[in-house]
Amino acid sequence: MPFSQIPVAILAGGLATRLRPITEKIPKSLVLVAGRPILAHQLEMLHAQGLCRAVLCIGFLGEMIQREFGSEAYGIQLEYSFDGEKLLGTGGAIKRALPKLGEEFFILYGDSYLPIPYAPVAEFFHRTGKLGLMTVYRNEGKYDTSNVVFADGEIKIYEKKQKLPEMRHIDYGLSLFKSSVFEAYAADRVFDLAEVMGRLVREKQLAGYEVPERFYEMGSPAGLAELEALLKKS
Repeated sequence: MPFSQIPVAILAGGLATRLRPITEKIPKSLVLVAGRPILAHQLEMLHAQGLCRAVLCIGFLGEMIQREFGSEAYGIQLEYSFDGEKLLGTGGAIKRALPKLGEEFFILYGDSYLPIPYAPVAEFFHRTGKLGLMTVYRNEGKYDTSNVVFADGEIKIYEKKQKLPEMRHIDYGLSLFKSSVFEAYAADRVFDLAEVMGRLVREKQLAGYEVPERFYEMGSPAGLAELEALLKKS
């Protein structure tokens, strides 16, 4: 698939409890960062990368996002996939969105801002022939808890609940998957993307792509202030 045609699934369905009271009446994707919703910054960056389509996986107050951004914004064609009555978790939300995503797709978290080139990530993924790819950053516990053992160009361990001293890297927040990865999961099952990634690590089907640039996120007040400072400068 040509790079420009790869859709981006943006996970934007959570309750954003760490940002309350800001997120009591608006979803996290509409929280203002440097005067504009975080989603506006994300879409603008995707367009600058040469991508043209995104599927927003939404839940809590998701209708507000749809009203605000419609079917096209910042050069990106938009579609929406609603969790429904219950939040499905990051994995369940992707499973529900599969009909709109096609054979392969990027996944991006709705509260992250990742200033790296995306095209080389896709090129590397295609060369590996694997079913999934996780970008990793040598974090050394600095920006959040490191949760990946990455050595010899491979993800050896990915574990969010267990801390190991050899974990120097962190899941950077951008991933790529073949849709077939999600076929084994039942529709409407609540599950996390971490479960999928852990399975692929055990099956040696999760490629690892190390990035040199730190990640930014606005899922917490501290992260929001940091991203605000970055985007005000740019």
